[in-house]
Amino acid sequence: MRWVNRRIRRGNSILLGAAPIALLVLLYLVVAASRHAANSNDKILPLPGDMASAMSALLFQPDPLSGQLIFWADTFASLQRLGFGLGISTLSALLVGLLLGALPPIRATFGPLVTGIAVIPPIALLPILFIAFGLGEMAKVALIVIGIAPFMIRDVAAHIAALPREQIIKAQTLGASSWQVMVRVALPQAMPRLIQAVRLSLGPAWVFLISAEAIASDVGLGYRIFLVRRYLSMDIILPYVAWIALLAIMMDVLLTWSSRRLFPWAHGAEH
Repeated sequence: MRWVNRRIRRGNSILLGAAPIALLVLLYLVVAASRHAANSNDKILPLPGDMASAMSALLFQPDPLSGQLIFWADTFASLQRLGFGLGISTLSALLVGLLLGALPPIRATFGPLVTGIAVIPPIALLPILFIAFGLGEMAKVALIVIGIAPFMIRDVAAHIAALPREQIIKAQTLGASSWQVMVRVALPQAMPRLIQAVRLSLGPAWVFLISAEAIASDVGLGYRIFLVRRYLSMDIILPYVAWIALLAIMMDVLLTWSSRRLFPWAHGAEH
């Protein structure tokens, strides 16, 4: 059987997906052990025991100044900023994307503006955001929104605009107004696409969040990573990076599960 025709069972798929990760971890352990055998004070590739020791203080010992558990305070602060950014971006993509996709006059008027904003590198706007909003939470959330909302809007709008014209004609034949076409025809079919757009935006959203926290913040996962880098504290940086990756994976899995549960008809071809 040709490889393009093969179907992988769920159990085998999990094993195949875990194999490269296990090999990567094994490679790291071998290289780290060899470096520590040559230099017991090596800080570039810390051993698991060193990472566990360094992280235990952040996980379980309150900070003398703030009284908080630093790791969990960083996690909560970053997730809060990310949640606000994703929430505003998702709502904007739904409302603006629906208008742009379903109404040609709106698309012709505002489509170029959305495209123009989408091609601006968001990181280049970070100084402007800090000047306009200060160094508080607003600027960090705004960077996430500016970074991902235009892409999500364009994706949702393009999906709605590509809906078969026959569906709209049938709805109008039954007496549907433009508003009813948007709500009853375009909106239900846009929702799975919106969730997909959020999934694709998770990576960039984390990049913008970490960038903002690294420049101006006093708490957060990105702040902590860039704070300890000056001490070459890879025993903290690597667990933090792994934790960010795990959070992103859990969010992606949750979005995928939600889409399959709420809109099974949109995934019919995948079964």
